[in-house]
Amino acid sequence: MAKQDLHLTRNFGIMAHIDAGKTTTSERILFYTGKTHKIGEVHDGGATMDWMAQEQERGITITSAATTAYWNWNGNKYKFNLIDTPGHVDFTAEVERSLRVLDGAVATYCAVGGVEPQSETVWRQADKYNVPRIGYVNKMDRSGADFFEVVRQMKEVLGANPVPVVIPIGAEENFKGVVDLIKMKGIVWHDETQGAEFDVIEIPDNLRAEAEEWRGKMLESVAEFDDALMEKFFDDPSTITEDEIISAIRKATCQLACTPMLCGSSFKNKGVQTLLDYICAFLPSPLDTEAVVGTNPDTKAEEDRKPSEDEKTSALAFKIATDPYVGRLTFIRVYSGKVEAGSYIYNTRSGKKERVSRLFQMHSNHQNPVDVISAGDIGAVVGLKDIHTGDTLCDEDAPIVLESMDFPDPVIGIAVEPKTQKDLDKLSVGLAKLAEEDPTFTVKTDEQSGQTVISGMGELHLDIIIDRLKREFKVECNQGRPQVNYKEAITKTVNLREVYKKQSGGRGKFADIIVNVGPVDEDFEGTGLQFVDEVKGGNIPKEFIPSVQKGFQEAMKNGVLGGFPMDSLKVTLVDGSFHPVDSDQLSFEIAARQAYKNACAQAKPVLMEPIMKLEVVTPEENMGDVIGDLNKRRGQVEGMDNARSGARIVKAMVPLGEMFGYVTALRTITSGRATSSMQYDHHAPVSSTIAKEVLAECNGRTDLV
Repeated sequence: MAKQDLHLTRNFGIMAHIDAGKTTTSERILFYTGKTHKIGEVHDGGATMDWMAQEQERGITITSAATTAYWNWNGNKYKFNLIDTPGHVDFTAEVERSLRVLDGAVATYCAVGGVEPQSETVWRQADKYNVPRIGYVNKMDRSGADFFEVVRQMKEVLGANPVPVVIPIGAEENFKGVVDLIKMKGIVWHDETQGAEFDVIEIPDNLRAEAEEWRGKMLESVAEFDDALMEKFFDDPSTITEDEIISAIRKATCQLACTPMLCGSSFKNKGVQTLLDYICAFLPSPLDTEAVVGTNPDTKAEEDRKPSEDEKTSALAFKIATDPYVGRLTFIRVYSGKVEAGSYIYNTRSGKKERVSRLFQMHSNHQNPVDVISAGDIGAVVGLKDIHTGDTLCDEDAPIVLESMDFPDPVIGIAVEPKTQKDLDKLSVGLAKLAEEDPTFTVKTDEQSGQTVISGMGELHLDIIIDRLKREFKVECNQGRPQVNYKEAITKTVNLREVYKKQSGGRGKFADIIVNVGPVDEDFEGTGLQFVDEVKGGNIPKEFIPSVQKGFQEAMKNGVLGGFPMDSLKVTLVDGSFHPVDSDQLSFEIAARQAYKNACAQAKPVLMEPIMKLEVVTPEENMGDVIGDLNKRRGQVEGMDNARSGARIVKAMVPLGEMFGYVTALRTITSGRATSSMQYDHHAPVSSTIAKEVLAECNGRTDLV
């Protein structure tokens, strides 16, 4: 494999709300870069990047697919590592882990829908990992398309700084092409050649004034990133060269100071080549990141690794997939050094060396074998046994831990059992493999009922899991009613003394602790146990204090009301005593567990339910019915905005427990004309009457149908 110049590599993903046209855009990119010779369409199940049977049937993306393609621009051959991500909030982990390893992203919007709820979620995820992005307004041929309205929404809703580098020629059914504000030329695509051919024309007279105005705005936005450009901008804007503009926009994009905006209609093959040119021009290469920062696991000191083959190796495993032919595939992004087939690599989490048996460059679900994956590249490894999503792989003599990824907790669970007893083993193998692939999918056994409970991010997520069990692992399942993942919390602080004493002849057990147990401080960040040690004068020896902390931490997994986990808790260890012979670490751990139960029972415990942020786009005439239905479901309507073409957007906060089957109910109310999208927002206390019903149901659980 010829050595690739890293300056000419672009690792980028396509991210957007459902149905903005991510996969269609990916398919056009594969076609124009010569990767495929026939355009795959999402609506007829032929898309290359949607290779799973479930994706092809439903016309949605479930798992992020990676591919490598090449594009010539400005006399250079650029290498693209492209990842197509899902839009449904149920598969948010796929977007999260892709953005963690990418250098740039193309934020795609529907020209009619504009900035939709999931557009906000993926935008925040990209902010979290400091991913530079360019905007692409798709579906310019649809009725109601408005490029400038989407630009305005990006400013208002996302707080972004969108800078159009093209403006559309025509809109809706008259959308013909774009005016390139950098070259000040028009580009018009030929319908008869599937958009592969286009003409570069002079700017139409009716658009010249508008093009001049938007070019002025573009130059003003980026002039501050290039001193020479700023000088020329104030003296004589006509002397500014194309290269100067591109260099300034690239600088601003890499610093997350602006988002260059393009538009097109991927389905009608218009605008994609311009998008590819400007991906090369504006998005960063792996060399634009000076170094990736990690922690040395031994010294806990910060270390960095430059994107070079000569550095020590560091790579991040960002996705695990099971392939029927090659077994477990681990997708990795190599930040420094190189990973070679047949070599050994060290996993800092497990502390083990593992052999890299084979390496692949991915093209959707096809693998092309390679001998080496170098710094700045993305590929897949076969042969790693003990590997989790987010593990760092490196040289054994230069260990480093790179920042991993955070995934949201599952919000909904169902009980499952195989239809025939002989499939029991197959079920547990299948569930274990699926849980390994997907960090937002968990499997646990309910201690009270002995049932297997699977949890995920939504009804669609669990539907797909059940479907995959049937197709990939040949297991038919009975499933129970959906169960909401409740949590517990306490509302007041309690002071308590807990003495644990056991005498059984010979050496006994003894621990005595005095604790304050209550809600966490307001300034406490994150979740978990806030533990404060205030013991004076060695009343409890130092070596027993971690056991008290561990006891509380373990106990938090089961609350006192219905055995639901407690997310956060503050424990202050005030005082206590010990016995020189009978006290040991286990005694203090048991005392802490008992103290947790007794204190929480007195601290006014409450049940917490997941609250979802819901957006419904509905015709004006159905608005009353939609709001009435939400009120019945204990929803709180937070706002009503005007959407385009006579529709209204209803924003509400609703408890997840009331939302099962909502999509069907909404279709019935509005004769199928409304759409909704929902994502997890927070947990909130449940009223006492509903809490009683939930707890009664939990204690007499009859989940399975």
